[in-house]
Amino acid sequence: MWQEQDISYLMSQIFRNRGVKVQDDTKQIEEVMAKRTAKNSVFLDLFQNKSYLLKLYKTLHPEDTTATEDSLTDVTITNVLTDNLYNDLGFIANNKLMILVEAQSTWTVNILVRVLLYLAQSYHEYFQRTCQDYYKSRKVKMPKPELYVIFTGNKGRKPDKISLSKEFFEGADIDIEVKAKVIYESDTDDIINQYIIFCKVFNEQTKKHGMTQKAVTETIRICKDRNVLKEYLLDREKEVVTIMMSLFDDEQIMKSFIKSERHEAAQESARETAKRMIEKGKMSLEEIADYVPSLSLEELKELEAEVMQLA
Repeated sequence: MWQEQDISYLMSQIFRNRGVKVQDDTKQIEEVMAKRTAKNSVFLDLFQNKSYLLKLYKTLHPEDTTATEDSLTDVTITNVLTDNLYNDLGFIANNKLMILVEAQSTWTVNILVRVLLYLAQSYHEYFQRTCQDYYKSRKVKMPKPELYVIFTGNKGRKPDKISLSKEFFEGADIDIEVKAKVIYESDTDDIINQYIIFCKVFNEQTKKHGMTQKAVTETIRICKDRNVLKEYLLDREKEVVTIMMSLFDDEQIMKSFIKSERHEAAQESARETAKRMIEKGKMSLEEIADYVPSLSLEELKELEAEVMQLA
């Protein structure tokens, strides 16, 4: 559930500038929702467990047969005061690789811009942890970056790799490049593919049962029957239900709020239209009511009284 401070922050952001159009307000709300969804996702809960994180790493690097849980260090960004910047997953392997992984259900190449910011912040924190000063002449040591996007939708004709230069600068030679490998559903049985299948089963069940606990419990049942994240779901079923139901609650709150905002804006627009028509004095209130059916005759009478007072 959303806490009071979350709602207060959201309200302050939306009403900070009443001149902003409703679609802009809606966009801000959806961006907040996207952040909260990522922050509280099953993806994060799953890979906070070192045993599953090791499985993910070995899926990406099957050649590393000596890797252990101890050789992986979680460096996921939790919070940056400047802009509440946080990513889905970041870890360092064997002090040699810095791996950032983002999970996406909706396709957007803007993920490259976010990953660039995540990578810069991750390196900044790495240098702080290792007590390295990049302002001094001595060359710093830094792990090699690897960037991945796990896409839980259908691949279609989407690329296996995306790059900043190609997507934003028409393939031009730019001074800084960002490349990410995109991982889609496959016929493998690895932990990444299991997570993708879990998401697709979840989408199927929400289409069938709506945003209900039935959809959540059916998703878990089906996945356990199909041996998809079975160990994880058996161990943390209650937590998974709580996480997913919380996301439903958040989404319902946001949808209700967006609907309310749109209704308020439409009513304000109708009032302004009716006010101009009354001021022109060429139509009766009954005729104006035909043009602005969202306003009752009583409301139009009150508006007429306001206009007469200002005249």
